[in-house]
Amino acid sequence: MKKDSRNFILLGIIVVFIVFVPALLIKFSIIDAYTAQILTLGGINAILAISVNIVCGLTGQLSLGQAGFMAIGSYSCIFFTSSLGCPLALSICIAGLITAFFGFLIGFPTLKLTGDYLAIVTLGFGEIIRVVFVNLKSITGGANGMRFTTKLTVFPDLAFLTIIGTLVAIIILLQNFMRSTYGRAIMAVREDEIAANSNGVGVFKYKMTGFVIASFVAGIGGALYAPFIAFVKPDLASFNRSIDYLIFVVLGGMGSITGSVSAAFILTYLQEFLRFLSDYRLLIYPLILILVMLFRPQGLLGTKEISFVGLWEKITQKSVKKEKADAN
Repeated sequence: MKKDSRNFILLGIIVVFIVFVPALLIKFSIIDAYTAQILTLGGINAILAISVNIVCGLTGQLSLGQAGFMAIGSYSCIFFTSSLGCPLALSICIAGLITAFFGFLIGFPTLKLTGDYLAIVTLGFGEIIRVVFVNLKSITGGANGMRFTTKLTVFPDLAFLTIIGTLVAIIILLQNFMRSTYGRAIMAVREDEIAANSNGVGVFKYKMTGFVIASFVAGIGGALYAPFIAFVKPDLASFNRSIDYLIFVVLGGMGSITGSVSAAFILTYLQEFLRFLSDYRLLIYPLILILVMLFRPQGLLGTKEISFVGLWEKITQKSVKKEKADAN
């Protein structure tokens, strides 16, 4: 069997184990509804963490407005599903595309900025989105928010399958994209803009590409959040939410997609586990962040990725070498 075919089959088995097996356990109540909800919420947080990591870790920019894109995705999904009667799956896709369009509109005039200036502009964008949604009462329900009649939590197994399946698909597609010519050009821009530009890499073009992709992913995350929580408020675009997602990325490792996903699941579960501490549990995030910055400033994984296929290849190679050594 060819190596590519073997890796594809192994990847399929891993996806089935991660997505479908837990969904079946939830369906038959082996995993209770509360745990299923935490895992599913962790999946949404992981999608938003990936969105932030695309901008901060892969393209080397600093964005503090990803929660604003999430809010656009959420309200777009509600509008197309409730007002226009579109199927939920179609509404989620349209919401992602609309958010990507807004990412293009915001990125075109702002991505020529760098560092703190870009962070300030994206922070202002998030606040503008929040204020606009507060004042569009006829569409968004104003500061009180609005409900979503389609609620995925009625079927916890379906919610898990939809959200975690989307997360896995985003990870696979994004990792393949980063191995392509475009992905390598984006990483070249991250490492050294001057060197990349001198070698014919369009710096602004690839910054824009990364920013639009990150906006699309944030829109998908927001569109999945709306039917899962079934209630959306303009505070979804707040600065605090953007910081929460940035913390996931910093703890997981800037540039590590699987690191951000792991940190998102760990911190989501930790926040629920420490609920008995009431508001004091909110002190856990900054304490963990301080410890990580002191003892492992590159994050849990740094720029490394968790590769199940690579791990399997190492295990098989070791077993083959051991068999050869025993034979000799």
